[in-house]
Amino acid sequence: MRLRLLASAAAALALLLTTGCSGGSKDDDGRITLQFQSLAWQKESIDANKELVKEWNAAHPDIQVKYVQGSWDSVHDQLLTSFEGGEAPDIIHDASDDLADFAYGGYLADLRELLPARLKSDIAQRSWETATFGEGIYGVPFLQEPRVLIANAKWLKESGVRIPTPDKPWSWPEFRKITKELSGDGKYGVAWPLKEPVSATLNLSLSAGGQIFHRGADGKVRIRFDEGDQVVPGTIHDQVNTDKSASSSTLGMGGSDTLPGFFGGKYAMVPLGFSYRQQIAQQAPDGFDWQVLPAPAGADGLKQGVSPQTLSVAEDSPHKKEAMAFIDFLLRPPNMVRLAQGDWMLPTGTEALKAPALHSEKNDWATGTALAGQLRSAPAQSVRGYPEWKDKVATPALQEYYSGAIDADELKKRLVEDGNLVLARYQR
Repeated sequence: MRLRLLASAAAALALLLTTGCSGGSKDDDGRITLQFQSLAWQKESIDANKELVKEWNAAHPDIQVKYVQGSWDSVHDQLLTSFEGGEAPDIIHDASDDLADFAYGGYLADLRELLPARLKSDIAQRSWETATFGEGIYGVPFLQEPRVLIANAKWLKESGVRIPTPDKPWSWPEFRKITKELSGDGKYGVAWPLKEPVSATLNLSLSAGGQIFHRGADGKVRIRFDEGDQVVPGTIHDQVNTDKSASSSTLGMGGSDTLPGFFGGKYAMVPLGFSYRQQIAQQAPDGFDWQVLPAPAGADGLKQGVSPQTLSVAEDSPHKKEAMAFIDFLLRPPNMVRLAQGDWMLPTGTEALKAPALHSEKNDWATGTALAGQLRSAPAQSVRGYPEWKDKVATPALQEYYSGAIDADELKKRLVEDGNLVLARYQR
């Protein structure tokens, strides 16, 4: 594992040099300058972040923040290189499912003694769990998004099917039945974009009671593929291979790749992250009527796994208290609302979630906000060895199962037997 990480670090060295990141500094006049690396990428989000940095700097002449633009595509390797080289930014924007190696590696500060009481109490415990590794908290979760169904509203209305709501969602069997009813004449009830199938499968499986990772009395994590774990992958497999209600051609696509077919009337629904509403609002043809529906519910209702966006402080930062003060400012309820609107996502803060703008019927904000209380830590959040299991075992196994190349027994064998061999190497 160490050799793999070092190889990644070497490969990312050139990228680091272009970011200009360096830890916080203190000028001759005593002014502190903090580096804030943001991964905001949508214009609205970048603008919101830069405006908040500007507001902070105007109010804190002795503690200035320098905005540094990062990229989701390369953040893990870039951060690893900066940590190894002692050049990490003070304030780090990332996602909770990317923090484990950095937290266990000692690169991130444990925030428990730094967190202001207001911020700690404003964010629900279920969200804090996403950034907790061992006994420490290594990031402040601040933005999250459920997976939802984006539907062709006209198609559903004309079909006469029951329209689900957060109070009365479809069950997984009902969802399968309805997608079959909506299919025919070269059209499909649903398009599953599963280029990256693992997180979607595991996170949605929480609704059916799926856990897949189980920690024993000895503290070690082992994989099982129980009845609850089989509901979501079984539904997808049967939609594609038995009912022909899901297009097999979209299985290798990313979410954005399915939008032309969705707009063209080929698919009635596409399961996507809540933030995809921005692309749909901007790209949909004039007159195209779309709506957001909750994902299907299982034995555990509408529960879903999420990996929120996080803000962390580098362990090597000489100005941890000042960095946390900036994070606290950035995540005041009105500011958190601005960040959520910029990214078309949901805030984790309970006060921010009350904002009227996030309960609007326009662009179906209200549907997503109604799901916020059902979001939980992703099943794989703190599992050591998960990236290798995902890449080498789960991704190819699920891709072959969804395409019909292997059956459910073979899928279970690979996920469990091969998977536990991988995890065992990380838990000796």
